[in-house]
Amino acid sequence: MLSVNLGPLGLSVDRLIVVFAFLAALVVGWLAGRRRSVGRGEGVGAVLPDMLLVGLLVGRVAFVARWFESYREQPWSMFDIRDGGFDVWAGLAAALLLAAWQSWRRPKLRVPLAAGLAAGALAWGGLTVGVYQIRESMPGVPDTTLQSMAGESTRLAALAQGRPMVVNLWATWCPPCVREMPVLAAAQQRERGIIFVFVNQSEGAPRVERFMAERKLALDNMLLDPGGELARAVGSRAMPTTLFYDAQGRLVDVHLGAVSDASLAAKLGRIRSGASR
Repeated sequence: MLSVNLGPLGLSVDRLIVVFAFLAALVVGWLAGRRRSVGRGEGVGAVLPDMLLVGLLVGRVAFVARWFESYREQPWSMFDIRDGGFDVWAGLAAALLLAAWQSWRRPKLRVPLAAGLAAGALAWGGLTVGVYQIRESMPGVPDTTLQSMAGESTRLAALAQGRPMVVNLWATWCPPCVREMPVLAAAQQRERGIIFVFVNQSEGAPRVERFMAERKLALDNMLLDPGGELARAVGSRAMPTTLFYDAQGRLVDVHLGAVSDASLAAKLGRIRSGASR
């Protein structure tokens, strides 16, 4: 399972885990603070949101600094956090430093904050391990039968041939899909050691051909999935979804939403090195 639907929105499971862990930290920290008579405005409810904000800000700055060359040509894209580019460890370190500073300044906050952070860490760790085990139990590259633009049947594993592979699930009506297409097209031309496959969901060849002509896109390995079977096979309810497989066919990383040059480069580095999730 990669994503879930909340009304019209498709959200990644990984992000939902973070939200749940944050809520668990708030609730447990509030309960612990109430037992210790921590005053209103002095409990974890006044600290945890600041920690989250600082963590996100520092994580983003660290990621942009690391991949600055990828952002140089379009500096405004540094502020577009929809690409999911965050340095988790830098953000976590910054958030914990803020927690330590607040605990030093406000002794009454120490126990509630420690309880909240412990609850959040347990919730995040437990759910992450559970999702990891589910994904590990899934087969590698799905054996779904797809169609070429000429109507011939094919399978993803046959295209990989022992090489790392990026599989992009998309549709012509999806604005983020359209936005990321030039990034993926350029990467396909540049990264000759990695197979890029574009799997259109539930649309016909004429519409896809018209879209590519209008956008002046030259893409190899364009496939059709008329029934949306691949999305169901990988458990994704959001588009675009980009899957990153290493040379052994293991699912190493997933990106929901439009990729940028920087976020794509970070994920390609993982499948080149064969790192596991």
